[in-house]
Amino acid sequence: MLRRGLLAWVSRVVVLLVFLCCAISVLYMLACTPKGDEEQLGLPRASGPTGKEGFQAALQEWEEQHRDYIGSLKRQIAQLKQELQERSERLKAAQYHPSDAAGLGLEQGPPEKTQADLLAFLRSQVDKAEVHAGVKLATEYAAVPFDSFTLQKVYQLETGLTRHPEEKPVRKDKRDELVEAVESALETLNSPVEGSPNQRQYSASDFIEGIYRTEKDKGTLYELTFKGEQKHEFRRLVLFRPFGPIMKVKQEKLNMANTLINIIVPLAKRVDKFRQFMQNFREMCIQQDGRIHLTVVYFGKEEMNEVKGILENTSKAASFRNFTFIQLNGEFSRGKGLDVGARFWKGSNVLLFFCDVDIYFTAEFLNTCRLNTQPGKKVFYPVLFSQYNPGIIYGHHEAVPPLEQQLVIKKETGFWRDFGFGMTCQYRSDFINIGGFDLDIRGWGGEDVHLYRKYLHSNLIVVRTPVRGLFHLWHEKHCVDELTPEQYKMCMQSKAMNEASHGQLGMLVFRPEIEAHLRKQKQKTSSKKT
Repeated sequence: MLRRGLLAWVSRVVVLLVFLCCAISVLYMLACTPKGDEEQLGLPRASGPTGKEGFQAALQEWEEQHRDYIGSLKRQIAQLKQELQERSERLKAAQYHPSDAAGLGLEQGPPEKTQADLLAFLRSQVDKAEVHAGVKLATEYAAVPFDSFTLQKVYQLETGLTRHPEEKPVRKDKRDELVEAVESALETLNSPVEGSPNQRQYSASDFIEGIYRTEKDKGTLYELTFKGEQKHEFRRLVLFRPFGPIMKVKQEKLNMANTLINIIVPLAKRVDKFRQFMQNFREMCIQQDGRIHLTVVYFGKEEMNEVKGILENTSKAASFRNFTFIQLNGEFSRGKGLDVGARFWKGSNVLLFFCDVDIYFTAEFLNTCRLNTQPGKKVFYPVLFSQYNPGIIYGHHEAVPPLEQQLVIKKETGFWRDFGFGMTCQYRSDFINIGGFDLDIRGWGGEDVHLYRKYLHSNLIVVRTPVRGLFHLWHEKHCVDELTPEQYKMCMQSKAMNEASHGQLGMLVFRPEIEAHLRKQKQKTSSKKT
């Protein structure tokens, strides 16, 4: 019985194992059956090539699909780049031509509307920045002066930590800013012009000088002057950076060949100073510039013949006839002298340069005077460099050097005379229309500030900037008792500032203490030796 039961159990197990093997075989066959055409993903068909050849064909097909996909992506990227470039060019063109703004499609959607709003804001900043017209100001303290610069130096009123009135830009951002402005101007000058196959190409060597100023709520305005194609011809570009991308505002071609300057000098006595002035006038105005008329308004008769003799000798020696001598009676009044000299001119509208006898200027300054004035639009108030007392500056030298060697712009030799408004360039028509000088002011000081304020209250642009070619020569200043208390105070302040720098004056004030210290040091040294 036991044996029969064991055999029955073994037979059942064998039958079960056979059944499991058959089931596994069926499942294997179902899993390995090739799929239909619609389910095949590049694998070899049952009827196609098998083995190595089939897999090579599949790989080649995959490679072609990826190549097509990459090519499609490249085409899309190129298309996007082209659209971006076109949009940038259209936006840049709209900055120069507001009428083209409609061609930008600025009304098509929010992004375009944003661009239109940005463009409108930038142009509104330009309109606020005294580019096209002046802005009325309450006082001289509200005026924002320009700084001037060349490729090598910046001439600045705000000297910062260095205290240098003239310097190579120390801060990288200032260097980069001015370089970018010059490069942007050159790019504009050298842009192709239709119908000009032989167009001149400008370079940095053609850059003469520039002025710039930053108004905190608007941006930075640049006026850059380049050499023109002919003598006495210039190219000027006005640029504006409204705290964003730099924008071209306008480009001008200026011909100054026929722009005459009438230099008006009020005078009383001071023959030696006038002789020195005429030496500079002969070199800069007669020999180099040649487009100058001189008007001398002389008060009184004392030493008048000596002054007239200097004029006549210069006229004969240099064949110079373009001068006028006007004699007035009464006490000296600078405002009256300049006013009479300006109104005495009977020719066409002329550019006036109000000058004093103790002023030294270069031929380059005369062109700066021409370039920064425009009748009915712009007057020029340069900030001159005032010389300290050479006797103090060069007191430790064996001798005071010649005048030409003294005229260097350094903090040890002088300062920007930013409180003085007497030297100015303006057209006669503007001077007459503004009302001229206040003739009730007598003696020294006040008349120039009064005229300056009238221009600030007008719609004319007032250009105020330090210039490298205009110097006030030191002379001893006398503040007479006849001055009013206010005039006397101004005169004494000017006298103190003219003598020397703060440090040099300190050395003079504390000289006894310094000498006492040196004596003590000398005694200590001698005692140690003994």
